[in-house]
Amino acid sequence: MIPNNDQQALRETVRRFARECLLPGYQKREAEGRLDRALMREMGQMGLLAADVPERLGGMGLDGVTTGMICEELAYGDFNMAGLSVEMSLLAAIMTRSAPAPIVDEWVPRMTRGEAIVAICVTEPRGGSDASSLQMRARRDGDDFVLNGEKTSISFADSADAFLVFARTGTPDSGARGITAFFVPGDASGIQRTRFTDVGCRIQGRGSVFFDDVRVPAANILAAEGKGFTEVMVGFDYSRALIALQCIGAAQASLDEAWAYTRERQAFGRPIAQFQGVTFPLVDGESTIAAVRQLAYHALALRDAGLPHTAEAAMVKWMGPKTAVDVIHQCLLTFGHYGYSLDTPHQQRMRDVTGLEIGDGTAGVMKLIIARERVGREAVQYL
Repeated sequence: MIPNNDQQALRETVRRFARECLLPGYQKREAEGRLDRALMREMGQMGLLAADVPERLGGMGLDGVTTGMICEELAYGDFNMAGLSVEMSLLAAIMTRSAPAPIVDEWVPRMTRGEAIVAICVTEPRGGSDASSLQMRARRDGDDFVLNGEKTSISFADSADAFLVFARTGTPDSGARGITAFFVPGDASGIQRTRFTDVGCRIQGRGSVFFDDVRVPAANILAAEGKGFTEVMVGFDYSRALIALQCIGAAQASLDEAWAYTRERQAFGRPIAQFQGVTFPLVDGESTIAAVRQLAYHALALRDAGLPHTAEAAMVKWMGPKTAVDVIHQCLLTFGHYGYSLDTPHQQRMRDVTGLEIGDGTAGVMKLIIARERVGREAVQYL
């Protein structure tokens, strides 16, 4: 994919910000273990959060391909701050498409300005991949619904200002048709949160959110009652391609650092860049991430053209994180004993990216989706 002049100019702006403002503090922010709200607002002011949102709602009205460029460049500097951009694009797209106008008009501009985080609540303790079998209940009570249950493995659980919650309003055997999406303010009575101690992505504050008789107006339903599952699945086709580019951006940062190191490090009286055993694994990494990058942008281009892209999005969702983990690991090895220390960012990138081999759909689930797209739903009846 060759960017046009406008895309290239925006990419250069984001690239400078990522490398000059984000990259130097990447490891420091993880050590602090908290989301930098001031930095988030700065990103919002630059238009880097939910940039695909229409201008009337504070975005730049960008297409998916250009939004992907932003995510990739941000991840080069800080994988986790790029994750915030991906999350806001996913949630803002779902809300703009399906939420009631008053909620859209109030919350989406706050998201694009970096003033509010909305977290998506799908996964439950009994499982995450089988999203159509959610157990959390939403019981109607007059003009309200009352939510009871637990959502777990929620990104930004401890810092979100609001939640997009998927709960069952139909009977237990109604499957996907009985799931409804609710917009729930984070300060609603009856909400409690916990934070996990994770291997990576620590500033995102993944955890559980408990709903104990949380009352939500029926006016806060997205789309229509019983249509929530359809809404979230459409949104994930978009975010999966963005996630792949987020992972590729992190891998590219490690590759660039490894290449530079091969010119500096001496062994046997010459730079290690002269040894094929050192450079060929890095060449393999450059080649594979280039291939995944192109497929990710192809998936986004299909989306922008209004064409089916479910299979392509699923392909890059499993390939992106796996490829990035492998490449970053090789970069760590290139640095030798120094790479095994906490002083270099490779170990953090590897831990951060690994989380997306699980979150938003495992490789196994992505492959089942691709198989279903190729041979039909009858062949994969449980999806």
